Amino acid sequence: MLFKNIAILDENLDYLPDQWVAVKGESIAYIGGEKPQNAEEYGEVYDGTGKLMMSALYSAHAHAPMTLLRGFAENLPLDRWLNEKCWPFEAKMTPEDNYWATLLACAEMSRYGVVSFSDMYYATPERAQAVDETGMKANLCEGLLAFEPKPYSEYPICAQNEDYVRRFHNSANGRIKMDYNIHAEYTSNPVVCKDIAQIVAEKGLRLHLHMSETKKEVEECRERHEGMSPVQYFESIGVLDVPVTAAHCVWVDEDDLDIMQAHDVFVANNPVSNMKLGSGFAPIAKMLERGMNVCVGSDGMASNNNHNLFGDLYVMGLIYKGFTLDPAVVEPEQILRAATEMGARSQGREDCGVLKVGNKADLCIFDTSGPQWTPMTSPIYNVVFAGDGSDIVLTMCDGKVVYDNGNWPTLDLEKAKAEVSARAKRIISEL
Repeated sequence: MLFKNIAILDENLDYLPDQWVAVKGESIAYIGGEKPQNAEEYGEVYDGTGKLMMSALYSAHAHAPMTLLRGFAENLPLDRWLNEKCWPFEAKMTPEDNYWATLLACAEMSRYGVVSFSDMYYATPERAQAVDETGMKANLCEGLLAFEPKPYSEYPICAQNEDYVRRFHNSANGRIKMDYNIHAEYTSNPVVCKDIAQIVAEKGLRLHLHMSETKKEVEECRERHEGMSPVQYFESIGVLDVPVTAAHCVWVDEDDLDIMQAHDVFVANNPVSNMKLGSGFAPIAKMLERGMNVCVGSDGMASNNNHNLFGDLYVMGLIYKGFTLDPAVVEPEQILRAATEMGARSQGREDCGVLKVGNKADLCIFDTSGPQWTPMTSPIYNVVFAGDGSDIVLTMCDGKVVYDNGNWPTLDLEKAKAEVSARAKRIISEL
């Protein structure tokens, strides 16, 4: 595809009007102010007049099948939310339920410019099938709850994960990757955590976990582990010695930040979910000031309710200014970097997340003809504070269009909606 007369946010997030962008195969082949000499090689021409292109988004923390739980678990703190609502519901979910819910999640994400997500859940083969069919990307990990203090090898999931890594890691031409998972400190034990960290190191993979999400979690961890916070605990048993994406990190202190920074932990900020559950919000301003790896996630639909990641970016752009009483903290450039380049890096995707020649063609395009986009005095501020994911008219993943102005070329949206609605009703009736 060849885009003409289109404004872009380039690799530095600078605004450039009237550009030509050429996509060949999976990659960006040309960006410039002049029509490329070999324009006919790129096939379809897309008129970008009145539109803005930027890198597509990467959600660093998600539970895609929880689209089934949208609106089901409301007005509860995290511990009750899990024990009274989520876990009983999830116990009724079949692999096919996970497939259809993931398919609908992919439709929703692509609608709002997201092309890749780090997903912690169950039924990995079915989730992988949905991701593959839709043409999107995902880092998948199979959820682990390990309450018994026995070696990881004695849990069935150990052999299961070995199989999943063989079958799915770098499958779908690299769009699907496998991570390992530790759900959280309070749902695991030191023996299992040490074993998993060793496996991840040996295999050269990545690890995805929840960390310091609530005040109660941190207090109870200190009681269990000789005064150590979850961050200190995970460091003490070697978990942070491998590449880690840690979701939430809400209740962390300066000592925790020192540890996380020293280990290059990727912090998956989930501002909407954390505030909706009454958990608080991570000290992102401090993290960014330190130069830490900050990315953004939507979390699951039982605690966020939508996959419009631009809504999370809007909230992220406001709460820290209000809390610190400093209007200059957490700037739009930092927010967009977190949702693009840093999100891609957290997934081990070094050739993604930045709009430049040679990178994968992961793009989203805004229709900027609406009144909220005028004037374009500060385009990057318009993206975060004036526009919205609903202004997206095209999303491309690895050079393939996955959403186009109300159409989903790779999936049957009405079928997915009907299946998810029926399956949610069935599960609720069984509770």
